[in-house]
Amino acid sequence: MTHKFKIGQRVCRVQLGLPGDKGGGEVFEILRLMPEDQTGERSYRIRTEAGERAIRESELVAVNRL
Repeated sequence: MTHKFKIGQRVCRVQLGLPGDKGGGEVFEILRLMPEDQTGERSYRIRTEAGERAIRESELVAVNRL
């Protein structure tokens, strides 16, 4: 399978609806495409205000360009 998002693309984290989940407010940039994990889900390296982190594809949505 191919990755849904591309390097440089802007994304937000999906809100999970859990108490205390801030979810989709912050915008991130995709830095690197990572291989699938043991379940077959693709992951990404993203840039956040605090630095970089890894995140699963199912936790991201694309930011609409205005």
